[in-house]
Amino acid sequence: MEISSRTGGSSPKQKKSRPKIVYRPEDVTALDYKKDLGEPGEYPFTRGIYPEMYRTRLWTMRQYAGYASAEESNRRYRYLRSQGATGLSVAFDLPTQLGLDSDHLLAAGEVGRVGVAIDSLEDMERLFEGIPLSEVSTSMTINATACILLAMYLVVARKNGEKWSDLRGTVQNDTLKEYIARGTYIYPPQASIRITTDIFAFCRKEVPHWNTISISGYHIREAGCTAAQEIAFTLANGETYVQAAVQAGLEIDGFASRLSFFFNAHNKFFEEVAKFRAARRLWARLMRERLGARRPESWRLRFHAQTAGSTLTARSPENNVVRVTLQALSAVLGGAQSLHTNSKDEALALPSQNAALLALRTQQILAWESGVPQVVDPLGGSWYVEKLTQDLEEEAEAYLEKIRSLGGMLQAIESGYVQREIQEAAYGHQARLESGTEVVVGVNRFESEEVPIEVLRIDPEVGRRQASRLKTLRKGRDSSQVEGALEKIRQSARGSSNLMPVIIAAVEAYATVGEMADVMRDVFGEHKETIVI
Repeated sequence: MEISSRTGGSSPKQKKSRPKIVYRPEDVTALDYKKDLGEPGEYPFTRGIYPEMYRTRLWTMRQYAGYASAEESNRRYRYLRSQGATGLSVAFDLPTQLGLDSDHLLAAGEVGRVGVAIDSLEDMERLFEGIPLSEVSTSMTINATACILLAMYLVVARKNGEKWSDLRGTVQNDTLKEYIARGTYIYPPQASIRITTDIFAFCRKEVPHWNTISISGYHIREAGCTAAQEIAFTLANGETYVQAAVQAGLEIDGFASRLSFFFNAHNKFFEEVAKFRAARRLWARLMRERLGARRPESWRLRFHAQTAGSTLTARSPENNVVRVTLQALSAVLGGAQSLHTNSKDEALALPSQNAALLALRTQQILAWESGVPQVVDPLGGSWYVEKLTQDLEEEAEAYLEKIRSLGGMLQAIESGYVQREIQEAAYGHQARLESGTEVVVGVNRFESEEVPIEVLRIDPEVGRRQASRLKTLRKGRDSSQVEGALEKIRQSARGSSNLMPVIIAAVEAYATVGEMADVMRDVFGEHKETIVI
């Protein structure tokens, strides 16, 4: 465990002044339409990455789901698909995220709690039973063990007779944000980046329509950062991944079009719309002018949005329906390609089926009743929105320059700089909540009588059942084949060959998540957290 204190000089000044009462043309005199906005579908993509946006195709409607066992999660997926969800989004439990089998001592009490428990190929087969993977877009929120879970998904598809070239979806695969905001890392940063770029290279050849990473600002925002910090730290991570892939021998225009992003849709409505527009413009300029990408597809920032879980309240949970609706609308007006709407009960438990359905219906009403999708970037040209977009871009760019002056994102993380900036922003937000300066309806103002709601309860026997399955699996498989497959992972990790083929072979031998993760732990070591003071 390392301890870091403040170093490296001052940070970019955050713009905390209140908005003006009214905005006029003189507030955006520096705005050049062709240079700074352009037409939708054209560089710098401020107004959207496609010419007609939702008139041609609506955003993918996802509902993040996964809990308890693979069978129970499968039933939820089938139900959501029957109700009009157009994409699956898989939540994995903490042991799976951390590369621990369900019978590991440290997994006790966590199996199936915050997502579905996946220990082996058997569980992955149960998770997607009866779901044609070539007909759905699947997003998997997994990072440290992304290579293992992606391998399992590919093996399931192949066993079902489906071609990898027909698969569409995303694996989060963004470990850098784990070190600064979320904590489900295993290996040191350099090893994690090696795994990430191995996935880039493998999928480019074998799974060409798969999004190989979802560079995630969502969790950074949930940790308490500002909108500008969310843009800056997310794009800084993205820049780091691109540079690492190029250093690993990949041609930038060969992989950049499969990069995707994941942003938070937070409470400040106009700021969020502006945030999405500013992020698109900044990424396009970064990719073309700084990193040298030549294809327009490489400049486009494609993003998934999720409404802000940190804004949901356990008190007066019905109010969360309104919060989620406004947040979802900001994502749509901001040009999201994919969207998840949180359920009203998520501050209390994992979503119940009825609450998840209401969250999905929220998206469907926006899509088919509001009329919003009929016009591309309808808030474009608003003096207020354009000024917000400019300000957020400038503040985010200042953070990017600060990070570069520190030696890049890895150095900024290792020094504790990024973590410190998030902590200070979170502290300021909490202070405003406690003082009442910032209002949360039903919590620190306008409290009302509480009405109990039904919440989902996870069967405490899930862990025991998973452990029993593991015992049966280990007895029934070919141990020598497993040991040989694990040894090949070890040799690949020690060398420089791509890890994905040997991990796929181990998955086919029914090696477990924990066994494969442990082999790489032996080679790469484990990351020790930097404590920031």
